[in-house]
Amino acid sequence: MRGSFSLLCNWAKIGLMLLMLAMTSCNTLKKVGDDELLLTKNSIYADEEKITDSDIKNLIVQKPNSSVLGYPLRLNLYNLAKENPDSSFQNWLHRKEKREKRLNNFLSKKQVTRLKESFVVSGASAFLKRIGEPPAIIDTTLAQKSVDRLEAFYSSKGYFNNSGSFQVVNSKRKKRAEVEYHVALKKPFMIDTVQKNINSVQLDSIYDKTAEQSLVKAGDQFDLAKFNLERERLTSLFRNSGVYNFQESSINYDILRDTSEVANDQLMDVQLNIQQPRSADTTAIDSEYRVHRFKKVNIYADYLIGGSLDSLKSVDYENYTIYYNNELKYRPKALTDAIFFEKDSIYRDLDRIRTYRQITNLNTFKYPNVEFIPDTTQAQLISNIYLAPRPKFSLNLDLDVTHSNIQQVGTALSATVITRNVFGGAETLNVSARTSIGLLSDASLSNETFTSEIGGDVNITFPRIWFPLNTEKIIPYYMLPQSRFLVGTNFQKNIGLDKISLNTVLSYNWSPTISVKNNVELLNVEFVRNVNPDNFYNVYQNTYRSLDDIADEFQDDPQYASFYEETESIVDPLRLSIPEGANSFAQAILDNQIAVSSDTLSIVRSIEERRDRLTENNLIFATNYTLSKNSKTDINDNDFFQYRIKLESAGNLLSLLESVVPYNKNDDDQLLVFGVPFSQYFKTEFDFIRHWEIGNSSVIAFRSFMGMAVPYGNSESIPFVRSYFAGGSNDNRAWNAYELGPGRTDNINDFNEANLKLAFNLEYRFPIAGDVKGALFADAGNIWNVFDSEDNPDAIFTGFNSLADIALGTGLGLRYDFTYFVFRLDVGFKTYNPAEEGSDRWFKGYNLRNAVFNIGINYPF
Repeated sequence: MRGSFSLLCNWAKIGLMLLMLAMTSCNTLKKVGDDELLLTKNSIYADEEKITDSDIKNLIVQKPNSSVLGYPLRLNLYNLAKENPDSSFQNWLHRKEKREKRLNNFLSKKQVTRLKESFVVSGASAFLKRIGEPPAIIDTTLAQKSVDRLEAFYSSKGYFNNSGSFQVVNSKRKKRAEVEYHVALKKPFMIDTVQKNINSVQLDSIYDKTAEQSLVKAGDQFDLAKFNLERERLTSLFRNSGVYNFQESSINYDILRDTSEVANDQLMDVQLNIQQPRSADTTAIDSEYRVHRFKKVNIYADYLIGGSLDSLKSVDYENYTIYYNNELKYRPKALTDAIFFEKDSIYRDLDRIRTYRQITNLNTFKYPNVEFIPDTTQAQLISNIYLAPRPKFSLNLDLDVTHSNIQQVGTALSATVITRNVFGGAETLNVSARTSIGLLSDASLSNETFTSEIGGDVNITFPRIWFPLNTEKIIPYYMLPQSRFLVGTNFQKNIGLDKISLNTVLSYNWSPTISVKNNVELLNVEFVRNVNPDNFYNVYQNTYRSLDDIADEFQDDPQYASFYEETESIVDPLRLSIPEGANSFAQAILDNQIAVSSDTLSIVRSIEERRDRLTENNLIFATNYTLSKNSKTDINDNDFFQYRIKLESAGNLLSLLESVVPYNKNDDDQLLVFGVPFSQYFKTEFDFIRHWEIGNSSVIAFRSFMGMAVPYGNSESIPFVRSYFAGGSNDNRAWNAYELGPGRTDNINDFNEANLKLAFNLEYRFPIAGDVKGALFADAGNIWNVFDSEDNPDAIFTGFNSLADIALGTGLGLRYDFTYFVFRLDVGFKTYNPAEEGSDRWFKGYNLRNAVFNIGINYPF
């Protein structure tokens, strides 16, 4: 396997060298004519001040060819394509007198004709043109169009009398030039007064209440963008104040001055006009904007498109009328709680949006259809909400093929049965089962060849806060509240120490706004039992080798012969037997039956403490709260931030109950619940992500993570499942997962973990060609032990001096965007390794042989 990978790397190097050779040998000006100029740069000056605003620069119609790190990759790919591959093939075919005849005899005349249309002859050129980019030849027509755009833009900012021009500046390099755009702004127009002309008394009254919030104010410079925002604000204001049919097109502004005249004051009066709705029938009630109230709200709980509504039964519940077919399958309150329209209340667009969101949140109905019917005699509305139910039952199946450091290859199958509206309150019940089987990577870890895992969960979701006290005033339904109760179990065989885990979660989540989410896990109980603790030294080979190296000094002493077993190795014919020999040898040293140095005693004590910790069963009784916010508006938004704050506490409730119900204790004076010491700790995390779009579809992405878990009371360390690790495809990509740290230590354990973590990632993402994108990244961070039982000074965080142990990995990556997901390949190099000494920390092993390759799906942050 290693030989195959090395061969693959060598071929990759050769392919990369050939590609670079082809690129560098390609002439950038190959397809630029003698009387043409290649555009290399655009510059914009407003009153001689250089403009750097990306929004203004995007007004330029013609842009230079894109580049990757300054190299015009797509242009040179385009230049590699032949202009007339068919003609070139014909010239080659007839260059020698008998070549076509020999080729026809060898392939047949029909196949030679097809060869002309093949990928080798014409397809390659078509592909290069498709992923490449033609040279940006300076076009004065497009330059003038850019000037017109700039003039229009600055006119929208109040510079009505501005004038623009462009200038082609030849470069010192052959056939290349820049284009400079100059705009003379002149004096801007200012708003002197804002008048109003509103043809509706009710609209006028609503407007006066919020007039101070207007974005168009006297004394401000004219800005068309503010006028558009004010139109949006007023439309939202009226539609949330009862005017259900208000149209933004009814709002316009008049400028009460001839802006073509230049004067000293450059002042202008503005008039706001709000007209009546356009209607052919001017006598109709809806021909005038009025505040509407709800006369009646109808809910159709079993709506079928095209079905008859006459045969439906109905029931009245709290000023709502619910229509259903045969039998009402839902509790009325479950339906009315999702509707934010109320009888006699005014119409609000916000209530309409909240109704759509909450009905969707029920996960019981398809996207609803909400209808508003105005009363023909009064300013009243009848609302009909049509709910089409989803299927009662559905089945999801997933099949995955996996690979890890434990499994050479694994197959996982999972099935989930979804049952909707379980108790009539739009509850959703998920019953899932999963199983997997895999081939062990290292047969020495077990007597078996295969690994297996089986598990299942029962998960029920309530579309409300399921709590003894009424929380509706604190968390109203428009915040999309949900309660989730989960019970699950999992059985592992030949994976680690063969674990059995049981977990129970009672959680609540709600969203005050679209961008903010809250989650409270009131109860998170996890019990982990290690079925095969005697397999510890087989799984944690590094730990075993450290102990066996110490034991080599005593292997010739007959009184310790029972600790050893013979091997077939010439270098190490005797080794500690697992588990009896290793456990007995370590205990003999700790009991002072074998005399060793103080340093050796410390190493053995650390090994034994780690074995006890990783083989002991865990009971985690935790509560946590998570707050997250994401400013991303849509999938195309590349300029946003998001953060997540998490607080978790474990063991406090069980500790308090000890005064009421005394617990038993073990030899270490730990309190036991069901014979297991429960974990007690406090944990906090902060995760921050920021993306900046820097033009040309390029993005700079930054991530910072800080997390710490402090054990206390009944615990001296954090459970393995709640600790931190460093390295891997979503962390520091120059190290494999669990290989980095803690601190200055050099991968001393097979799975290195600790209770303090700092991580910082910076990535520059840029397009290469088509759906292929590239990235340059720098990952920094490490893990440390703090406030726990660890006594290795190299692994402990002691203050600012420990920040010198932050590892740095740099590298590059390739991505292919499949629209729905991104396939990612990253190559990381150890740039600064704190496990080394002195100057060896920098760039030691900075080569492809020591690089770490990571494959992932979607971006790491």
